[in-house]
Amino acid sequence: MMLICAFVGMLLAEETVRSFGYLFVALSGIALCSASAAAINQVIDRNTDASMTRTDQRPLPKGELSATHASVFAFVIGVIGALILYFYVNTLTMILTIASLIGYAFIYTIYLKRATPQNIVIGGLAGAAPPLLGWASITNTIDPYALLLVLIIFVWTPPHFWALAIYRKDEYAKESIPMLPVTHGIVFTKLQIVLYTIILFIVSLLPYVVLMSGPIYLYSALILSSIFLYSSVKLYFSSDDEDAMKTFQFSIYYIFLIFLALLVDHFIILS
Repeated sequence: MMLICAFVGMLLAEETVRSFGYLFVALSGIALCSASAAAINQVIDRNTDASMTRTDQRPLPKGELSATHASVFAFVIGVIGALILYFYVNTLTMILTIASLIGYAFIYTIYLKRATPQNIVIGGLAGAAPPLLGWASITNTIDPYALLLVLIIFVWTPPHFWALAIYRKDEYAKESIPMLPVTHGIVFTKLQIVLYTIILFIVSLLPYVVLMSGPIYLYSALILSSIFLYSSVKLYFSSDDEDAMKTFQFSIYYIFLIFLALLVDHFIILS
């Protein structure tokens, strides 16, 4: 999903599609750095992952790879990705991508994840960067429109992940990870999900408000955000944890479809 968002950022950054070869190279560099961040995360969290049902089948907990092997792999692909961005894309994209890697793999994983129940909110900025990376790879600038796409993902991240955290509350509690349902309870977390979804509803309309997109996107955002809000409100009044997983699953479709709507709107208007 990160790469899809980066790809959409690339396509929205200009009126005509640049060489698909260039897009592939730029996306490859971003992908390698993102994969490096994910691998580092799994090296650092390998012991925690082993005790959680959601993650105990990963290669490190299962003993299929050693931490050294995984660390070397993460370092090599991270360096290759950064070099691709530096030599074949632009320096700004490389810097932003490395900053995102450090933000997720080290600042979030090592410190924020275990320091505060607001870990997802603060750490979500690194995960929200892909459309900015894609946009910067085309324009070599930090464009306000790209930052608006970052804002959408940033606001989407808490209700997306907190829904999963509700479903996996006991596992996080077992590992003393201060996810919001563990520290403040499920009811409070559900309220936060509703409130953030309301904020997301408003933020999702901004691309239309600032004339970045047209009516196709507007109608899509209204429909998708309404469904997301309905799912969040339903979760708030539900006592079934399965509704938390349903909300989490829909949130994945939501972010994909909202970015797809931006893309469809962009090219239909241009045509």
